[in-house]
Amino acid sequence: MAKTESEDTEKKEGEAAEGEQPKKGLIGKLLGNKLILFGAIGAIVLLLGGVGAYFFFFSGGEPKDGKEVAEALPETPPEITFYDMPDIIVNIQSADTAPAYLKLSVSLELDNAEEKAGIEALKPRIVDQFQGYLRELRVDDLKGSAGVVRLKEELLRRINASAAPYRVRDVLLKQMIVQ
Repeated sequence: MAKTESEDTEKKEGEAAEGEQPKKGLIGKLLGNKLILFGAIGAIVLLLGGVGAYFFFFSGGEPKDGKEVAEALPETPPEITFYDMPDIIVNIQSADTAPAYLKLSVSLELDNAEEKAGIEALKPRIVDQFQGYLRELRVDDLKGSAGVVRLKEELLRRINASAAPYRVRDVLLKQMIVQ
């Protein structure tokens, strides 16, 4: 039996001859050989990890000795001074009818010693601001570290508003008793 032309063209177009491998492109060859692909990816990961480790451990520069650290510090310490406010005892609101009291001792951080005289002159105004704010507090407002941080922030805001043009840098709690 002779092959017809139509049978020949069908084999050429649709199927490869028996025993012949179909032609693969570059991606097909790489995916066909998975061992090489995974080996190359592993080598790249190791290389990147090694470079990252080198920069992490060895690119920190030379360790500083005592002289270089001493040169980085200022020769004179900053001109910070502290002003102790008088103790304040106020009754605060409680959930039940039992009286609750707050004793508060604070120290104000100022930029320099010359500001102490200005704060001393404004002390009645500052104490009045403290009294007005503290009397409105509840016992629950002072619970936990978040309550203490809010108290300090609010006192600092009120002091800076009432002591202008003097600037108070921080309010430091020396003693806080809620009873």
